[in-house]
Amino acid sequence: MIAKGQLINDRYEIEKLIGEGGMANVYLASDTILGRKVAVKVLRGDLAGDEKFVRRFQREALSASSLSHPNIVEIYDVGEDDGNFYIVMEYIEGKTLKQLIKKRGVLSLPETMDIMLQLSDALASAHDSYIIHRDIKPQNIMIKESGLVKITDFGIAMALNNAQLTQTNSVMGSVHYLPPEQASGKGSTIRSDIYSLGILMFEMLTGKCPFKGDSAVEIALKHMKEPLPSVREINPVVPQSVENIVLKAAAKNPKNRYRDVREMADDIETCLDESREKEEKITFRYPESDFSNNDTITNVKKENIKNEAAKPAIKQITEEEKIEKSNKKKIVLISVIIGVLALALVLLMLLPKLMSSKDVEVPDVYGMEISKAEKMLKKEGFKIDSKKKTSDEVDEDLVIETEPKKNRYVKKGSVITIYYSSGSKKTTIENYKGTNAYETKAKLELLGLVVTIEEKEVEDSASYKDNKQQVIDQSIKEGTKLASGQNIILYIPKILTVYPDMVTDKWTLERAKEYCEKYGLSIKVTYQADDSVDEGTVIGQSPKAGDEVFENETFKVVVSEKPQTTTTKADAPNVDEGE
Repeated sequence: MIAKGQLINDRYEIEKLIGEGGMANVYLASDTILGRKVAVKVLRGDLAGDEKFVRRFQREALSASSLSHPNIVEIYDVGEDDGNFYIVMEYIEGKTLKQLIKKRGVLSLPETMDIMLQLSDALASAHDSYIIHRDIKPQNIMIKESGLVKITDFGIAMALNNAQLTQTNSVMGSVHYLPPEQASGKGSTIRSDIYSLGILMFEMLTGKCPFKGDSAVEIALKHMKEPLPSVREINPVVPQSVENIVLKAAAKNPKNRYRDVREMADDIETCLDESREKEEKITFRYPESDFSNNDTITNVKKENIKNEAAKPAIKQITEEEKIEKSNKKKIVLISVIIGVLALALVLLMLLPKLMSSKDVEVPDVYGMEISKAEKMLKKEGFKIDSKKKTSDEVDEDLVIETEPKKNRYVKKGSVITIYYSSGSKKTTIENYKGTNAYETKAKLELLGLVVTIEEKEVEDSASYKDNKQQVIDQSIKEGTKLASGQNIILYIPKILTVYPDMVTDKWTLERAKEYCEKYGLSIKVTYQADDSVDEGTVIGQSPKAGDEVFENETFKVVVSEKPQTTTTKADAPNVDEGE
């Protein structure tokens, strides 16, 4: 962990931790040379000694630094400092797409299309440079207040023209957006990014991911096996033309997807046109369950045909061979008849037992109150086992799912386990007054809360001069429980800068000029004869001592000069040095 105030490469001063990942931590820093905020990604210390991770980290820098696009985070600098491998990149002030979806739930159609067009334009540029992102997910997409979208984290980006990487890179993308071919270990293509875009579009239109599971393996298997849920059933506002884009982008068979992101962008641009209002649901040319290489299969078939053609002609069958063949057929036929009779006898014995327990369909009780769900299932003849489960999507005491799943046929009298929501995992708010605001913010954000730091006026701001980052108040009371995605504001003191008493302290003009330069002020100097102080001493000021300093305002000072010995000089008007 890098400490606050530490300099990276004698240039980037660390301010605070803003993100943690599996490979690296990300810090907000100040570029002391260019005077701008930057994000510094530093490879975790426990991985810095692992040559494989260092190479992967350096590959990220190489991949991302070669890209220049308004919708891709810009890379400024890369290097190594005292064992710390780092990447310096553009700092984006805004929310992640994941935070936006959590806050808003379902995004509007025009907003979704705008985000998708910006993403596809950025990925088209990356694909043109033979780079696949491979980890498209809402956590890696920043949205500025202006609406500009920025793709971050090319940390597992893969160079298409590097055969060795293509063969050895492991599946590392977030499992909720993982293409089936990556889940099955078959490598990635540009159509893998298109699949992730399709899942991302599904989430924006419905407010949730299409596949859920208790483990990463279970979710990955669903990406490979289960059909995509209907967007229109979840959100009826979505037209068929828009759902078709999601279905085509997130097709399990890569051959059924768009050829490239530009083709997908062309479809997005026209999907809300009147001419497409009555569009039919898309059908696929290739089977969704087929991930094999059809060309290989064709070649095998051709080889078999070729081998068959090369065989010698079949000789004529003799009469004895015909009789022997006929006898074999009779033996096989008799064996089959005996087998069928034996099977029929077994069925007659087991049939009463098989018919004694009737199969019943498990009803859909999703979102139902637990008491009502239990009553319904008992009415169908099932035994009940109820278990609580945390959920960010389903309200407390409502059913999340059943096991066996809905619409399955099971024996009457079977045990149905109902999983109902215990609500979101909540964080109990403590009293954070007196703590460092930025350290507290980082801890609360790791718990899923949205934390904002704001300044608040205090009566004696001078007393906080050495504690500018101290929490003095908070928007949520101690003891309150907040769910993931909820907001809390931490208040820090607003430190006012006031003018010093330059007259009493007998400041020189040069010292007054340095003060104005430091605080971004313009200075206007007027000279006045005064032999009671040294020449060049401040004898008057406006604004007065104790008034608040405002950037870019004009500060006026009166400076002493020696009395003139001639009448002409004494009667001469005051002289302005300038602003």
